[in-house]
This record gives sequence, C-alpha cells and structure tokens, in this order.
Amino acid sequence: MARILVIDDEEMIRYTVRTALEMDSHDVLEAENGLQAMDIVQKNNFDLIITDIIMPEKEGIQTIIDIRGKFPDVPIIAITGGDPKRRKLYSDSATVMGANSILFKPFSDEKLIGAVNDCLIATAGPVL
Repeated sequence: MARILVIDDEEMIRYTVRTALEMDSHDVLEAENGLQAMDIVQKNNFDLIITDIIMPEKEGIQTIIDIRGKFPDVPIIAITGGDPKRRKLYSDSATVMGANSILFKPFSDEKLIGAVNDCLIATAGPVL
C-alpha cells in the first residue's frame, strides 16, 4: 500500500483515479490545483504524486518543479489530455521537469495501476 496524492482540477478525474487506487489498496489524498497540493505535500509524506498538467491557479509543470525542489525522490506521474500536438508538448515538458511517467487522458484503470506500480517498484530499490 502506498500513500498517493492526486492533483487535478476536475473532480470527476480525481474521483475516478482515487477510486481505482483505493481498489488497489492505496491510501489517497486529493488536491484541486498545484497551490493546494503544495500545502498538502508540506504536511504529509507521499510515496507517489499524480498531477494533471493543465490546471488553474498553479499548473502541473510548475507543481512538478516545486515538488522536485523539495522532495526529489518522490515519483511523479503527470496526466494530460487534449489534442496530440498539445499532449506531446506538455508531456515532453513534464518529463524534462521531473515526471517519472506520463498518462494521456482518457486512460484505463489498468494503465493507471500499471504506471503506479512501475513508479513504486523503480523507486523501491533492491530487495534484500
């Protein structure tokens, strides 16, 4: 079980992601934007953060940069939608700024859980 923060301005996306993660036995907190997320991150320890890229008040790329500055080892999955050209630009920017993985909306629960497990395994280190 991992403690995961889900950041997205769309309530339905947060609900869908949280539900899938909780069904996979994870503990999930939510934030509506990057500003709210940074406040939550300062007060809690997370094993993984999932953030939308396009959000009001504080968008995902800046949120990734800020999280990387304070918590360099926490894996981050960036999620985004939109047309293919825009998705490519955003996903490339998110990767450069420190996202470990990218998911394009809409994604299946299986793809989400697979990305989460891949990130958690990659940061877990060797099993002794």
